[in-house]
Amino acid sequence: MGATMLRSCARLIRRGIALPGQPQSPRPLPCCYTTPRFYSPEVIRDYAMPNATWSKNLQDLYNRYMEGSQSGAWERIPSYNATVHHIKGVPPSRTRENRLFTRNLDQDGVGFEYSMFYNKAERRMVCLFQPGPYLEGPPGFTHGGCIATIIDSTTGAGAVYLCGSVMTANLTINYKNPIPLGHVVIIDSKVERVEGRKVYTSCQIRSHDDAVLHTEASALFIKLGP
Repeated sequence: MGATMLRSCARLIRRGIALPGQPQSPRPLPCCYTTPRFYSPEVIRDYAMPNATWSKNLQDLYNRYMEGSQSGAWERIPSYNATVHHIKGVPPSRTRENRLFTRNLDQDGVGFEYSMFYNKAERRMVCLFQPGPYLEGPPGFTHGGCIATIIDSTTGAGAVYLCGSVMTANLTINYKNPIPLGHVVIIDSKVERVEGRKVYTSCQIRSHDDAVLHTEASALFIKLGP
């Protein structure tokens, strides 16, 4: 990581931003990936909720994991269109121009449509992902950079839920089969081990019916803080 990025993180630490569910300390952790803060839907829209552009496959998978959340095995993760809306202690604002990259479009269904679920016992973060037409790379298929983005987001979220705020140090991806636009895939990530400040994760992207392995990846994250 570059010196400029590290200095930026240090400034965030000094601001004293705390994460929900994390122990309070004189220097609470900042957010690069952050644990979601829960707002009422009247204040801030939760983009991880179903909308009219979701296909039947995406809706069916969502319903399946929601059933798992009722038993306590899985927890649905809210998703907002600005990073600051995920940070405890920062008031919501509709006037900010900054947007989270994966939630930066006003029109539903054309970009990143996804919803995440976390399994604490298994240290897994699962993302149900439907790529829209604005994510095209090769004709009719999802751009590899967009696939890397959603892998980074999913594995990073899993690392945060286990360890607190982190930043990406390394991301290794093996693209095996292209992902057609509009096709629903499951991004299944897991924290494999934690060594000091290093958090090692693995990830697979499979078709909604588990018939096709699209991508395999591993990622290394660094825990922030003293």
